[in-house]
Amino acid sequence: MPVLERSALADSPLADLHAIASELGIDGFRRLRKEDLIDAIVARQGGEPAAANGAVADDDDAPARPRRRRGGRGRSREEREEEPEAEAEAVAEEEPEAEAKPARRERGGRGRDRDRGDRPERGEREERPKPERDRERGGKAREEGERSVEGVVELADNGSGFLRLGKGGTPSDDDVYVSAAQVRRCELVDGDRVGGPVRAPRRSERFPSLVRVDTINGRSADEVSDGVRFDELPAGFATERFAFGAEDETIKAIEFLTPIGRGSRVTISGAAHTGKSEALRRLATALAELDAELEQAVVLAGARPEEIAEWRDGPIAPVAALSFAAGADAQAQAVERAVDQGKRVAARGGHAVVLIDTLAGLPAAAARKALAAARNIPGGGSLTVIATAETPLGGETTVVALDAELAGARRYPAIDLLASRTLRPELLVGEAGAEAIAEAVREHVE
Repeated sequence: MPVLERSALADSPLADLHAIASELGIDGFRRLRKEDLIDAIVARQGGEPAAANGAVADDDDAPARPRRRRGGRGRSREEREEEPEAEAEAVAEEEPEAEAKPARRERGGRGRDRDRGDRPERGEREERPKPERDRERGGKAREEGERSVEGVVELADNGSGFLRLGKGGTPSDDDVYVSAAQVRRCELVDGDRVGGPVRAPRRSERFPSLVRVDTINGRSADEVSDGVRFDELPAGFATERFAFGAEDETIKAIEFLTPIGRGSRVTISGAAHTGKSEALRRLATALAELDAELEQAVVLAGARPEEIAEWRDGPIAPVAALSFAAGADAQAQAVERAVDQGKRVAARGGHAVVLIDTLAGLPAAAARKALAAARNIPGGGSLTVIATAETPLGGETTVVALDAELAGARRYPAIDLLASRTLRPELLVGEAGAEAIAEAVREHVE
């Protein structure tokens, strides 16, 4: 480091002097006032050792400064009146990262009269550049802020996620945290390749965090976010049927009598103990066997603990599992997160299915919102929602109603043909198929 003149040091901000003192190894430099710090730097550059706690050795050329006493006794009235202003000036010099604090204008009373006119607004303070802080930390924060990464998104149940930087998207200590707000704002889904700058982890954090999303799958994040929102996308009746082809009698009956397609809005309704949860679980298994590329999410909201255990042991593990002991708001949030994930898949042109057991414990508005999210996007993706409920909510395109008497007599499939229906079935099974469904209902009535 070149030798710096006293005049140059005097013109330097306190943050730069702190950085110089740190490089010179001066102990306790943060506790020194500016003129003391300059003396210490000059002494260390001249080869003179700095005294302990940042105090400098005696300098014959430097004028002696009277030592200020801390007690109230033995001081003149003028010294006691001048001390608050001196303390305020010292505090302002020792805090380079924030705006200098104004000195108190007068003493007396419990409150302190401070000039608030120069205080920056909160938004301005957040946007203020931090060169002093970067220099004080040796430039580490600045270097971390400029470092950009690219990785594969893996979402967590709480809505946040990670950028997996390891080969093959496997977890590693180098992974980068992505906040839930960034996931929602950019509509990120599992498997998206995202790039952007990161910052170093703070004291209570384990992983570095993504500062912002710059690119999504090679495209500018601004370009992706400027697209039409999911709720504004066109919705059409389902035209592509899920052809299960399963041997399970319940699935065969649903496929024939109440066909379901990509983008269908389905409720499996019925009284307690009619087999709604079991029918939903069989549908989830059939969907998993039908299309491995189909994004499927199961949410248990208000389920029995025994049913939660059965789901976890089955082929489709739930993304969220709350028993009926959980509050209505917690259940609604779990359902909303899964539906939002399905929306992002459909908006990108993919196909997703969200299965919910059950809507019965949710607030009415939350239940309708979850069911209404289902749609078939013409020329694009689709989101199918299949949920259990005590009664149809209204607005369904498919209702699978279960009969309590048939279920009580163990006569399965316990489907109530008169209460079950699919709107516009001809779009899924053709005119001949729709006529076959109508004929089966007529025979049941007769």
